[in-house]
Amino acid sequence: MDLNHGAVREEYQEIRSVFNNGRDHSGITSVLFDSLEELVWTGNQSGYLSSYFGPELQKYTSFKVHHGEIRHMLVNDHGILSLSSNKLCFSARSGLRIFNLSGSDLSDMQCMFQKDETHLWVAGHQGLMLDVDLRKGVISKTIEVDPGTVVMKQSNRYLCCGDTSGKVRLRDPSSLKSEHVLEAHTGTLSDFDVSGNLLVTCGFCSRMGHLAIDRFLMVYDLRTLRAIPLQVAIDPLILKFVPAFTSRVAVVSQNGQFQLHEPGGLVTQSSMMVYHVNTHGSLCTTFDISATCQTMVFGDAGGNTHLWGDTQEKDILFNMYSRETEFAAPIPHLHPLAIDDYSIPLSTFPLPMPNGPPLSDWPAENMVFGDRPTPPIEPEILRTMVVRHFIGYAPNPGSRKRNQVAYPLRDLSLNSQEEENSVPDSPMNRDDDPGNVIPKHYRRVEIKYSKLGVEDFDFKHYNRTSFAGLETHIPNAYCNAMLQLFYFIEPLRVGMQNHLCHREFCMACELGFLFHMLDMSSGQTCQANNFLRAFRTIPEAAALGLVLNDVDESFGNANFPRLIQSWFRFVLQQMHQDTLEPPNVSDGEKDDIQTTTGKPHQMSLIQRLFGSNVQLLSRCRCGKESKRDSTTLLFNLEYPEMSEEKQQGPVSFESVISSSLSREQSMQAWCDQCSRYQPTVQSREVKNLPDILALNCGMEHVKEVEFWKIQQQLLDPPKPEEKSTSLPSSGRFCRYGNTCSRPDCKFRHDRDVASESGRVEVPDEERLNGWVPLSIMISFDSGKMQVTKIDENQKVRCSENEVVYDLLATVGHVQDFKSGGNLVAHIHVGNTYHSRKEGVTCSQWYLFNDFAITPISPNDAVHFSLDWKLPCAVVFTRRDINGRHETAICQRIDDSVLYQDVSLVRRGSVSRDFTPLGPDELPKEGDLVGLDAEFVTLNQEEAEIRSDGTRSTIKPSQMSVARVTVVRGNGQLAGVPFIDDYISTTEQVVDYLTKFSGIKPGDLDATMSSKHLTTLKTTYRKLRALVARKVKFVGHGLKKDFRVINILVPKEQVFDTVELFHLPRQRFISLRFLAWYFLGLTIQSETHDSTEDAKTALQLYRKYEELSSKGEFRKVLKQLYEDGRKSGWKVEEKDY
Repeated sequence: MDLNHGAVREEYQEIRSVFNNGRDHSGITSVLFDSLEELVWTGNQSGYLSSYFGPELQKYTSFKVHHGEIRHMLVNDHGILSLSSNKLCFSARSGLRIFNLSGSDLSDMQCMFQKDETHLWVAGHQGLMLDVDLRKGVISKTIEVDPGTVVMKQSNRYLCCGDTSGKVRLRDPSSLKSEHVLEAHTGTLSDFDVSGNLLVTCGFCSRMGHLAIDRFLMVYDLRTLRAIPLQVAIDPLILKFVPAFTSRVAVVSQNGQFQLHEPGGLVTQSSMMVYHVNTHGSLCTTFDISATCQTMVFGDAGGNTHLWGDTQEKDILFNMYSRETEFAAPIPHLHPLAIDDYSIPLSTFPLPMPNGPPLSDWPAENMVFGDRPTPPIEPEILRTMVVRHFIGYAPNPGSRKRNQVAYPLRDLSLNSQEEENSVPDSPMNRDDDPGNVIPKHYRRVEIKYSKLGVEDFDFKHYNRTSFAGLETHIPNAYCNAMLQLFYFIEPLRVGMQNHLCHREFCMACELGFLFHMLDMSSGQTCQANNFLRAFRTIPEAAALGLVLNDVDESFGNANFPRLIQSWFRFVLQQMHQDTLEPPNVSDGEKDDIQTTTGKPHQMSLIQRLFGSNVQLLSRCRCGKESKRDSTTLLFNLEYPEMSEEKQQGPVSFESVISSSLSREQSMQAWCDQCSRYQPTVQSREVKNLPDILALNCGMEHVKEVEFWKIQQQLLDPPKPEEKSTSLPSSGRFCRYGNTCSRPDCKFRHDRDVASESGRVEVPDEERLNGWVPLSIMISFDSGKMQVTKIDENQKVRCSENEVVYDLLATVGHVQDFKSGGNLVAHIHVGNTYHSRKEGVTCSQWYLFNDFAITPISPNDAVHFSLDWKLPCAVVFTRRDINGRHETAICQRIDDSVLYQDVSLVRRGSVSRDFTPLGPDELPKEGDLVGLDAEFVTLNQEEAEIRSDGTRSTIKPSQMSVARVTVVRGNGQLAGVPFIDDYISTTEQVVDYLTKFSGIKPGDLDATMSSKHLTTLKTTYRKLRALVARKVKFVGHGLKKDFRVINILVPKEQVFDTVELFHLPRQRFISLRFLAWYFLGLTIQSETHDSTEDAKTALQLYRKYEELSSKGEFRKVLKQLYEDGRKSGWKVEEKDY
C-alpha cells in the first residue's frame, strides 16, 4: 500500500513572504484582508500599520498610529480602524488620520466590532463595552459587562463575547444582556469563530495545576446550545471558518502549523494534511482568510508576513469584486543640470515657497482701486417703469439675454484687439463663444423643462435622423454612448431580443427590451429607465463605483474615461453570466449547474461574439514553463514607452494592437523548481480571434495621453502661419489704401475686406487624419500575429489564418470644464439599419451624443484632439460577422403570461381585485382595453426661482410605476380588470403620492403588502404581449404612463382621452371633469383608483365614438370649453 505524501493534493502553498517595517524587528500582532480593495493590512508591536497590494504584496502604505502593539483591526468604506491597549485610531487608507480616541475608559482594550456604518463596539479586560460614534469620533455610550471581553463575533441572533475565563457569552445585540453562557474550556479562551449556527472555540485547559493547550475544539450548535468536541493533531491557537465552505474551519498552531477540519468530525484527505508556514523559528501570532477563500495570510513574531494561495487558482483575488485602489501620483523626474551652466534660468529649479512677498509685488501705497461707474439704464426701461413706494418695476424690454453681464468684458492688454481678431470663425458652429474650441454637436446636451415637463421639448432639433436618441435625466445615464454601441452590433441586438428569462433583474433581458424600443422608434427619443434600474440593483456595480449619485453625474465629478471603461468590462462580464445559462431554467437548477460542474453549461452569446481564447505562458530564467488557458472578452491597449533622450518616430495603431494582444512583461514570481521568487517572463498568446475586437484605450496616465497626442500631431497637417489668419486690429481704414506697403499695418484695407468676405472655410474633419485605421487585417504566420492597415473599401480574399476587421465605433470623452464633460460615440451604421429604418441601402458615420444624433465624416470619428476629446474605447467587427451569427429575431413574448396571477406575497390575506383572462378571452387585433397606471416618487423635483419670479425646473422628479391596471373593453366582462398588478420596488420611495395614486406605505413591500404584488418585469411582459397582439389602448394621459413604464406603443394603437377631448392651444381637461360633464360620474373625490380611471376612460371613448358618428363632436367640444371656463373647471359634488 502506497502511503506517499504526494498522494494527497495540497490545496494551499506559500506564494509570497515579506518582512514588515518597524523598529527592532517588531513582530506582527494583527493581520487583516481588506474587504473592499485588494489590500492586506498588518500591524506590529511598534504601532506601525502597513498595507500591501495584490498577491505580490507590493508595499502600498506604511505609517505609525500607536505607541504600543496593535491588537485588532477593522476596515470600512472610509478607512481602517486600529486598536491598541489604550487608544483607538481611525485612518484613511492613504495614511491620513481621521480621528484618535483615548481616555480613561480606554484601558487594556482587546477587540472591537462594527455593528453598523456609524457605530462601533470596543471592549477589553476592564469590564466595559464602549459604543463609539464613528461620525463624531466620541464615545456615545458605556455599558458594564462582567467579566471583560477579549474576542467579539456576531451570529444570526447573538453578539458572541469571549472572556479569559474560557467562557463564551451569547448577548442580545440590542441590549447586550447575557442570554446564554457556554463553558468552552477549563482554562482561558484563545479564539473562536462563528458561521451560521455553528460556533467553534479553541483555548487552554488545566492540567496538574498548569495551563496547557487544549487539543480539543468545542463545536457548538447555537440552536440547541450543545457542544461536540473535535480533536485535532496540532496545538490550536487561532481558528477561522473558511468563507467559501461554511462547514470547514482552519486551525493554526503557535509553531506555524495549520489544518483544515470539518466541524462534524468527518476525516477527509484535506483534513489529514498538515501545512507548515516557514516562520524561521518564530512564533505564529496572527492569521486571516480572504473573502474569496483563495488566500491566507500569517504573521509571526519575527516581523514576517506570509501569504499562502490556492494551488488551483492562477489569478489570485482577495475579493470577488474589489473597487479600484488609488495609488499615489508618480514622482516627476528632474533632469540633472550642470552647476557651471549660467544660461539656465533660476525658475528651472524647484524652490520652497518664500515666507515674504516677491520683490515684483507693488507696494500698497502705490496702488489705487477705482470704482466702476454704474452703466446707464436703458431709456425703454425708464419710460415703462412704475414706482411703488421706493421700488421701480418695468417689463423686460428683451434687448439683452438672460443672466447677461451688464459691463462689457474688455481686456485692457495692449494686444487684446489683435488676439481677439486672430481667432478665426468656427466652421463647426461655436455659437457666441469664439474661445470655445469644442464643436457644438459635441457639447453636452440638456433638456430644458417647462411646466409640461419634456412634452414640449423639441427633440427633433437635435436629431434629424430616423434613429433613436437616449435621454439624459435618468440616474447613471452616462452609459448612453455604450448602449448605442451595443445596439448597432447586429448579432448582439438580435441575441439580446431573443433572450428571455424569469430573473427579475436580468441585464440581458432589459437590454433586449431597450433594443426593441429602439427598433420601433422612428426618430423619437427613448429612455433606458428599466435597464438602469436593473443595473443599480447589482451590488457588484455599486462596489466597483459604477453607480453614481446625482451630484457626481450632474457636475461631472467622476472620472468618466476610467468609469466608462470599467463599465464596459463589467457589463460584458455580467451579460456573459446572464446569457450563459439556458433560458427558462429556475434559479435552483441554475445554482446546481454551476456548483456541480464548476464550468459553464454552454458558451454564452457574449463569449461567442467578444470571446478570445488566450494562453498565458510563464517562463522562469531556470527554464521552467507553465501554461494556463483563459478567455478574454476585452483587451486593454498597451502603449510603448516614450523615449525622452531622442525624438521617437511615428508608431502605427496596428503595432499597438499587435503588442497589446500578444503582451509580454517581466515580473517577480514564485518558481517551484527554484523554490524562491525569480525574474519571470509572462507572455500572452492569442489562440483565436474574436468576432468583435473590443479595446479599452486606458488614458489613465499622462504618458499615455502624451503618446497618443504625439502620434496624432505627426499625422495632422501643419497649421498655417499666424499672419495668414490675423486681421487688422483697428476698425479705421488706412489712408494709403491698397498701396500701403507696411506688412504690420494696424489699419484696415479694401483687400482685407474682400478677402474676409470671400474666405472659404474648410471643415476640420475633412483635412485632419485620424491615427485609428478604419479597417485592419490580422493574420497568423508561424504562430506570430501581424496587424496591417487596409483600405476600408478594399475587397480582400482571406485565408484561414487571416481576418479582416472594420471599425464599428469609437467612444470618446469630451472634456468641457463648464458642463463637466460628456461621453459620445462615433458609430458606423450599416446597410441593415438604414434599410430597416429608412428603406435605403447605405452606410454612414453618426455622432451619438445622448439624444443628439449628427452625421459625421469617417475622419471625424477617428480623429481625437487630446485637448478636448479623449479616446476611451475602440471596437472593430469582422467584415463577415452577420454571416457567422443569427440575425433573425425569433423570440416573442408568450401569450401565456396574460393568464398568470402569481403574487410575490405568500400570505393568505392577499386581495385580488381582478379576474384573469380565460383561455377563450385572448384579445384580438383591434380589441379595446382600458389602461391606467399609478406612480410613486423616488427623487424630488429640483427647481429654481428666477429673478423675474418665474419658476424653472432644473431636474424633474424621478417616478417609478407602482400599479398597472388593464380592464376589458369588449365582451360580457367589459369593464372588469384582467390585470391589476402592484409593482414591487427595492429602491427608496420619497413620496407615495397617496392622494393622487392611492398607494400607501407597505403596499409595495412583499413582507407587509396585502395587494397582488408582482415584479415590473412580469407586468412589462404582459403589456408587451398586448402590444404584439395589436390591441388598442384607451386611457387618460397614456403618454406619461407609457413613458414611466418605459414601453413604446405605436401611435395607431393608442387612444388618449386627454388628446381626444382637446382643442389646439387650449388647456388639457382632467379626467374627473370629463367624467362629470359627459357621464354624470363623480370620481377621484378622495383618492385615485386606477381601475376606476381605466373604466371611466373607456366610457369616455365610447361617448367620443357616439358623438363623432353623429357629427356633433366638434360642437360639443367647444361647448365643453365654454362651460368649463364658466364653472372654473370645478366639479359639482352631488349629495346622496
